[in-house]
Amino acid sequence: MTLHGVPALVIHQVEEALDDDEKEMLLFLCRDVAADMTSPSIRDLLDILSERGKLSALGLAELLYRVRRFDLLKRLLRMDRVTVEAHLLKHPHLISDYRVLITEIGEDLDKSDIASLIFLMRDYTGRGRTAKNKSFLDLVVDLEKLNLLAPDQLDLLEKCLKNIHRMDLKTKIQKYKQSDQGAGTNYINAVQATLPNLSLKDPSYTLGLQNERNKEKRLVAEQLGIQSGSGNRSWDLLEWERGKLMKTSIQESGAFLPRHIPEERYKMQSKPLGICLIIDCIGNDTEVLRDTFTSMGFEVQCYLYLRVDSIMRVLRQVASMPQHRDYDSFVCVLVSRGSAQSVFGVDQAHSGFPLDQIRRMFMGDLCPSLLGKPKLFFIQNYVASEGQLEDSSLLEVDGPAVTNVDSKARQPGPYTLHREADFLWSLCTADVSLLERNPSAPSVYLQCLSQKLLQERKRPLLELHVELNNKVYDWNSTVSMKERYFVFLQHTLRKKLILSYT
Repeated sequence: MTLHGVPALVIHQVEEALDDDEKEMLLFLCRDVAADMTSPSIRDLLDILSERGKLSALGLAELLYRVRRFDLLKRLLRMDRVTVEAHLLKHPHLISDYRVLITEIGEDLDKSDIASLIFLMRDYTGRGRTAKNKSFLDLVVDLEKLNLLAPDQLDLLEKCLKNIHRMDLKTKIQKYKQSDQGAGTNYINAVQATLPNLSLKDPSYTLGLQNERNKEKRLVAEQLGIQSGSGNRSWDLLEWERGKLMKTSIQESGAFLPRHIPEERYKMQSKPLGICLIIDCIGNDTEVLRDTFTSMGFEVQCYLYLRVDSIMRVLRQVASMPQHRDYDSFVCVLVSRGSAQSVFGVDQAHSGFPLDQIRRMFMGDLCPSLLGKPKLFFIQNYVASEGQLEDSSLLEVDGPAVTNVDSKARQPGPYTLHREADFLWSLCTADVSLLERNPSAPSVYLQCLSQKLLQERKRPLLELHVELNNKVYDWNSTVSMKERYFVFLQHTLRKKLILSYT
């Protein structure tokens, strides 16, 4: 244990848990409080700050809060985000608001944005100074060393963000300048400054205006191919979605195609992001699921060992909650024994609650407060062996609802969404004998899901699901048929979905 501040074990655990991007962010955040350290590792940085009395448990909590590792806050420091926010409201910050601002901007830039910024900065840094493969934070450090960027010197960055059409981030800087933090801050580059008693700045306090972006990302042909290809396992592409892509006749002779189409993303700005309902009738995965979705910014509600009638009651109650109006998404995780088309809860002899009815409760006509917002379902169902033979029809139970809708739903107006829009339905089945052999074994599917979401939440969810499938496939290749997991995905998502504040 260190003589002051944070125990060495905690520092070691933090270093092991952070990914490379989070480590880079943490080192950048601490540049001013570690000005005399030359390229420290996370372990060295935290240990030296702790020994010098600059890093208390609350200071470490602030750092974990800034990199949004709320799971580590809870597991290592026994704190939650509300506690840290309350502390930041009343006490000076370890990290300057300038560095928080820069990291927030960096989190919201994609690779093409960063490449464009690096190119534009060549007029100021010199053509040979900035390598093309640098990160945004590396670029910022270079600019700081040249005295081209500082808390009271943001005009150049603001200008370049405008030039790459990131008006949302330009607006973020303008709001920072107008705040007390941006005006007249006494700051010496990379030197510890006396921090005033600042008001808490929300981690995504100016992440609005995302819809102002009009960046072009995907070829029209690629978009149509992806959407059409997903129809085999997913619901057939709905007509209102095809209309949005403005399907066009294209001659094989090489008629001109618009090179890109504007990319849209679901808004993820609410605090919390939404309700995450966890119903675990087996009891082996609740803790990791709760930590995962709490760290991602969801309000988690957990229910254990429910009977079928209780599952129905909880789902109805959650579907009717008024809070959905203020939130940007909804997640449901359900773990149960069941059959090919239903879940049993803890009622072994029950006929079960149909899976299609679960989804039905959250469709646009019955749950209008979630209309237009992503609704995500992750279901682990342990079924009898014969149920695996029916896997090709596992998710067809709701198929007729897509085509046999009433005329009003079938012909939505220009501002109307189909009731089945914006769903992601990820269903994993496994043989119930897995539980009989090892009643306490967690689900490989849910463990992989939690790992991907914790480590790579800033990537599109559909990409993560493909990699999740690969991990499950790797598992299946090493075990017997009775130990395998079978994952099926359906979705009617209309935009890119990233489960992180945007």
